[in-house]
Amino acid sequence: MSTNRADFRRRLLANEPLIGTFVKTPSVDIVEVLAMSGMDFMCLDAEHGAIDRRSMDAPLAIARALGFPAVVRVAMAAPDAILQALDCGAIGVLVPHVFSVERAHDVARWAHFGEGGRGYAGSTRWAGFAGTSIPDNLKRDREETVVMAQIEDAGALPVVDQIAKVDGIDSLFVGPADFAVALGAPGPTDAKVIGAYDKVIAAARAANKNVSTFAGTPEIAKDLRARGVSAFLINSDQGLMLTAARNTVAAMR
Repeated sequence: MSTNRADFRRRLLANEPLIGTFVKTPSVDIVEVLAMSGMDFMCLDAEHGAIDRRSMDAPLAIARALGFPAVVRVAMAAPDAILQALDCGAIGVLVPHVFSVERAHDVARWAHFGEGGRGYAGSTRWAGFAGTSIPDNLKRDREETVVMAQIEDAGALPVVDQIAKVDGIDSLFVGPADFAVALGAPGPTDAKVIGAYDKVIAAARAANKNVSTFAGTPEIAKDLRARGVSAFLINSDQGLMLTAARNTVAAMR
């Protein structure tokens, strides 16, 4: 865990092995416990969790205070959702359903300052509550902000090479469950989904971009690591708690 926020993006782009988990429950206590776990980052899930701007605020505050890198999976590819997550203090965003080159360009623009991009306010948590200058904040945005495009639609595969080349996209995040549904596969480990992984990995390598994904178990993550994925969200706070509880009950029975 590093207090240098730019360090997370550097490690991601260097394809260092990074381990995190989804956080579905917007709780300060859960974030604080995960920060003690040795994980490299967390992802607050506003797409599939009951999380809005108000409920993400405190978890992002404690993550930032602890130097625990926190990404937000926004509810949709929309400028206001991306703006709110970053202003609250997220180190980056994971954006679902990036299925076209045009959407990839939009997402990259919305996540960074510039004409037609992220709206600027110096009074946010991200900007140090008016404690830093515009030039410093523009520099920090370029150095720190991580943009992860979720590749999970069958329609994204024919253009994934072009998506990977979009400036401002740092990582292609493979959504295995959505790919399984989209490709008519019975599950994330099906050959069709693995083929999608290989196509995304090849596109990312050609563009010098990172590949990240969700993995339900460490065993699945190890197999995907061997294929070229380097950043993983393994399970979730709820899944980890349920697994530990079931294992404890089974051992006591």
